[in-house]
Order: sequence, then C-alpha cells, then structure tokens
Amino acid sequence: AAGGGGGAFSPDTQAYFALASSDGHPRAWETATTRLHQEYVPSAHLSGTCTCLAWAPARLQAKESHQRKKRKSEATGTSGQADLLALGTAVGSILLYSTVKGELHSKLINGGHENRVNCIQWHQDNGCLYSCSDDKYIVEWNIQTCKVKCKWKGDNSSVSALCISPDGKMLLSAGRTIKLWVLETKDIYRHFTGHATSVSSLMFTTIRSSNESQPFDGVTGLYFLSGAVHDRLLNVWQVRSESREKSAVLSFTVTDEPVHIDLTLSENKEEPVKLAVVCRDGQVHLFEHILNGHCKKPLTSNCTIQIATPGKGKKATPKPIPILATGFCSDKMSLLLVYGNWFQPAIERVALNSKESHVCLEREISNCWAPGVETAVTKVRTPVVNSEAKVLMPGIPGHQALNKPPAQQTKEVESKRKLGGNEGSIEERLGAMGIAAKEGKDELLQTNSFPVLLTQGLESNDLEMLNKVLQTRNLNLIKKTVLRIPLHAVIPLLQELTKRLQGHPNSGVVMVQWLKCVLTVHASYLSTLPDLVHQLGTLYQLMDSRVKTFQKLSHLHGKLILLITKTKRMPSPAQQAKLVYEEESSEEESDDEIAEKDSDDNWDEDEDEKESVKEDIDEENEEEDEDAEEKEENGEDREMSSEKEVNGDSDLDPENESEEE
Repeated sequence: AAGGGGGAFSPDTQAYFALASSDGHPRAWETATTRLHQEYVPSAHLSGTCTCLAWAPARLQAKESHQRKKRKSEATGTSGQADLLALGTAVGSILLYSTVKGELHSKLINGGHENRVNCIQWHQDNGCLYSCSDDKYIVEWNIQTCKVKCKWKGDNSSVSALCISPDGKMLLSAGRTIKLWVLETKDIYRHFTGHATSVSSLMFTTIRSSNESQPFDGVTGLYFLSGAVHDRLLNVWQVRSESREKSAVLSFTVTDEPVHIDLTLSENKEEPVKLAVVCRDGQVHLFEHILNGHCKKPLTSNCTIQIATPGKGKKATPKPIPILATGFCSDKMSLLLVYGNWFQPAIERVALNSKESHVCLEREISNCWAPGVETAVTKVRTPVVNSEAKVLMPGIPGHQALNKPPAQQTKEVESKRKLGGNEGSIEERLGAMGIAAKEGKDELLQTNSFPVLLTQGLESNDLEMLNKVLQTRNLNLIKKTVLRIPLHAVIPLLQELTKRLQGHPNSGVVMVQWLKCVLTVHASYLSTLPDLVHQLGTLYQLMDSRVKTFQKLSHLHGKLILLITKTKRMPSPAQQAKLVYEEESSEEESDDEIAEKDSDDNWDEDEDEKESVKEDIDEENEEEDEDAEEKEENGEDREMSSEKEVNGDSDLDPENESEEE
C-alpha cells in the first residue's frame, strides 16, 4: 500500500492494518479478525499527534529478528510477525514502535525536523529511513544509531510526499514540483512539473522488459503515479533516461482527491497494471491498464466500489459508509477493504468482479465504538484455595485483602505496656513527648497544608499523617486537596484508598468521597497511563463485587419494608390490654422489660415467682405492643444492621451508591 499516509497494511502477508486516526493515536488491527492488536498513545499526544506511519520492510524485520536470536537476550519467535512501525508526529519527531513488544523501540529526534512530518519511507535494503516535513527538508536516518545520516533541502515549500524506487537507488520527493534524487550523491536526476496543488501521494510501478538478456538499469520501464490535494486526476509519469519530457504520459479520473493507492506490479509488457484508488469521498476506483506510453484522454475507472447501510423500511434511505483504505491480496483477484469509522473500522476481503462497472455492498455497521482491548484483570487465574482459608474482603480473586492497618498493633503494644505497670525509660518518655509536640504542630498546619501533608504521608507511608488528612468529612476540603496534589501522587493515593476501602466498613463512607473526587478531577491524567488496568485492577474488582451485592441487598431492603408495613396495619388482639393499668406492678414491668432485653430465657421464671397467670398474660400483651413500637421506631436501624451482616461492610451509604452507579 502507499506508505506514509494515514493507513498502511503490514508488508508481504498483510496480517495487520495500521491507521493514524484523527485523534492522533496510531492503532493496528488484525486483518483476519478485525481485532485491535495494538494502540499506542504518545506521551505528548495532544501536541505531538501521529501524522503518518510506515511499516518496516519484511526483509529488514527478518534480519533484525535473526540478530536477536543470535544475541538470545531478546524473546525469539518474532520473525513471523510484522514488528517495527515508524510514526511521524506533528512536532517533527519520529518514533519507532514495536508492535510485538507493545512498546516504544526508539526515538529519532536530534537534528531532524523542526515541523510536522508529512511522510516516512523505509529503504528496503540498507535499513535507512527517509522522512520529509513542512520545514522543506528531507532527512535520511540511520536506524541503528537513531541519528541523522544526511539532511538536505527538498523544495522551496513544504515537502509533502516521498517514494523510493524499486531498485533502491532513487528517491522521489514532491512539494509543488516533483523531483527525482539520486540517493548516493543527493543530486537531482529529473524534474517533473507536478500538479497545480501540493502532491499528497506518490507511488512507483515498473514494467519488466521482454528482453531478459538486457539487464534492468532501474530507469527503463519505470513509471510513477501522483495524486494531489483537491485534484480529481491521478497522473502517471514515465522516467526515461533518453528523453527530457516533463509532462505526464497519461492520467486516471477519480471522483475526489486520492487518499490511499495500491497496485499490482505487472510481470511483463502484456500484463495490465491493476490499480485501486481510495478517494476522500469514501469510494474505491479500480483501473486496469497496460502502461505503454502516451494516452491523451484521461482514463475512467473499470469498476467503482461503494459501501452503504441497508435502508430499513419504506422511508429509510441507505447511508454511505466511507472506505478508508484498500489493498490487493497476494492472488491479485481480491481486495482487502477497510471501512467504517477511524476508531473501530471493519476489514473485509472482497473478490473482484471485472464485469460489473459499479458495485454497492450493503453492510451493517454499529454506531457505538468500543475498542475491545483485553484487560489484565480477566487474565488473573484464581488459585486453588484451601477450604479452611477465608477470603474476607473483595479484591483480586484468590488474594486475601488487608484487614488491619499496622497502626493498631503499635497501639496494642502500648496498652499492654501500661497494663503491665512498668514505667518506660526516659528515652521512651521523651520520644512520646516529641510525638505529642509534632501532633500539636500538625493540628495548627492541617487547614492550610492538607495537600503537602497528604503527599508527604504517601511518600513516607506515615499512617498518622494519612489518617489526619483522609478522615476529614469536609467535601470542600477534599476537593481542594485533590486539586492541589502533584500528579505523581495520584496513583499512590488511589492505592491507599483501595486499601482503606477493604478495611473497616465505617471508613468506606469517607474513602468513597475521596475516590469520587480523585477520579473526576484527575480523569484526563489517568487515561494517559499505559498500565492503568494493572494498577487499578483491585479497585475495579472491589467496586464490581460490591455492586453485585448491592442488588441483592436492595431486594432484601424492599422485602423488609413490606414486612414492617404489614405488621403496622395488622390489628393486634392485645389492644384491650392497654386499658388495664396497676400501679403496684409498674416497677416489675420495667424490670421485666430490662430482663427481656437481657435474656428471654429467665423471663418466665421471674414472672412465676411474682405474679398470677392472668397478670402474666396481660403483661405479655403489653410487652408485645411495646416491642411492636420499638420495631417501628428502630426499623431502619435493624434493616441496616441486617444488611451489614449480609454484606460484610457498610457500602449502602448514598455516597457509595452514587460512586458505584
């Protein structure tokens, strides 16, 4: 495929398709399954967005993987996969990204471009990289040293496209004019007039001479194509050693500016060149032509391919789906089409039908896009746990959560010392006084320096400092603190909050307020971290398990409310007993109530000693009424306590509910 543009297929096998989408993130998909293979977010992706990309040639990658095997320091077995992807950015730097490792291989920065990189081309043999930029220069890079090998001025205006000749001896560059350079000397071999607007795409094609005894000189039978911005003509130029002709030999008409070109090379003069051109309007035009010199009239396409959604119903109209890129398969009889949106494109193989002049494919495409990246959490295997072991708190499956903070242990030791009655040494007492004095200072400081205290506490793991800051319930103070903490403290703070959420249920109420604040204030920073899934896996599992429990608890809550409301409405047979009141038994009644609360077993014995059977029944009725009233008053408390027993901690507070939703 025409490299250096917005999208490119991996060399030879076309196993992957890489795309520099409009948000500046390069992504690579597997062409067979349309599964997202890699996504790379550059560290300065807002300013240094990815503008162009190019896969390293298969030969170069095979050589590199062979060297790796010799070293044995790297993981072997990468030779079968497309690996290095060169990315040009808007700030002039070039990044080499390894798709096998999923990380940056190296950066080419020093002495290169000072402006936006427009196109990148790999040399197929010598391992060099060529790039052009808005700063008018062309740069030749040495990949091994990551340094500039040569830099020269390519045009008086910005250089927009590059292409290397099949024999690797010449370089074609395009700005306002098209120039052919001899790579060895960096001299101009030929000028071509070019287009009225700046050239956006260049591509070489060769015609092998029928006379095989004559060696290929790199120029005979060499043609190239050029497409330009807002130009509906795709020009074909012939590179001839004998003539000095500067105009195009023929041109193809397309419906809009060409954005992606692919072609099949012809093996002999009689075999036509097959050309697939993707236009900005989302259509693909297919051409077949034998390159044999001049043609005055522009050639029209043999076939046009479009994709649209099926119009459902009578009034519904089908909507066009734009095609983003295309590439010929190795059999030359089928095409790979990339269509849909930039974030989640669909990739499909379509067989070519030369008889039809216009093909419209009906495809369903979902409006919502969700990049399907396998999270690290799903890959955690739960180990076989002994039946005696108890996992008390939700966390990553199979890992027991921390229950007691180590601060409690030190308090227990101190209390044991006091119980023992042995007086501490002077040194210990002075130490205790020093701590008390430090606490007094902290109390004076805490209103103004919460962010400082929190940062220091996280760095030194000082539980006293952390408790002072994190136990505040003032929402305004929490927000101010979270806003002012430095970015490097965000992840440690989240980890500390996760640890505390697994602890005592009462602390969860306050911790959720902090958690909510951190996630809302620092969402943009967190989204830039590459290993965020791994770092916040425990927190996700914690929230997920509590959300699942919450549904069951809300069902239980509803059932309890129904039971309580029914008991309120039911007529009680003991209502008549309210009229019977005797002064003598008032003290006994109050004693009995206390006794009943303490133990139900002793109640009958006390009553037998003191009162008759009739009074006993009356008192029972009265106590039932009182119990019913107590239930009405304390209904909510009992629900909450029962819910806590089921859940294991109090996560039903309104703050927690909102966070989990």
